[in-house]
Amino acid sequence: MDRAALDAAVAAGVPYGGWCPAGGTAEDLPDGGLLTAYPHLRPTDSDDPAGRTRLNVRDSTAVLVVAPIHLVAGGTLLTVDEAGRLDRPCLVTTGPVARVVEWIEALRVPCVLDVAGPRASEWPEGYDVARALLDEALRTTTL
Repeated sequence: MDRAALDAAVAAGVPYGGWCPAGGTAEDLPDGGLLTAYPHLRPTDSDDPAGRTRLNVRDSTAVLVVAPIHLVAGGTLLTVDEAGRLDRPCLVTTGPVARVVEWIEALRVPCVLDVAGPRASEWPEGYDVARALLDEALRTTTL
């Protein structure tokens, strides 16, 4: 879901940032492909995705997890747990857009939103769900 959020932000002209594992790799973007595609990301010192997860939550003011509740496990669960530990507002949802917009608008502004969710290998349709949700939310509200 983080990739959907990055693509939605780029398409909407919203500044983006955050952390990626050392080397800028992802399941489908080996050899630093994340840093090539998203040059405003910063690599962590480790290739362990958990470090990236913790830093992204730490540097946010709120966390949006786009996932069906039964897929909140592994790194996605780490995100939710870290949001709770750091007292970040956290919404786990797959929509509707109105719910997400209402939640974002209730947050303090400006908002630094960490968007997370299961890997594409765990939820193949997740990118499309998150991208549609975020495209519409960004058209409707201001972070």
